[in-house]
Amino acid sequence: MDSATLVSLVSIAVSGITIAIGSIGPALGEGRALAQALSAMAQQPDEAQQITRTLFVGLAMVESTAIYCFVVSIILIFANPFWRYFLAQ
Repeated sequence: MDSATLVSLVSIAVSGITIAIGSIGPALGEGRALAQALSAMAQQPDEAQQITRTLFVGLAMVESTAIYCFVVSIILIFANPFWRYFLAQ
């Protein structure tokens, strides 16, 4: 197995692990945030609009973690900085 093949296999494996771990955490966090927001709205229905607004901002921040993991995995697959080094040899 040559170096380019090894780099490609490692890049694909690390990309898969990044997406797996990077999507599980935000999914659990979003579920917990939604459950807490619904609980808060059930206890204080008058504050539902403010709770909803704050929930959406929080969900966007949590979701950005998954998006960053997706970007890192795309970079590892398509724009890996090690490709040029190993292909030049």
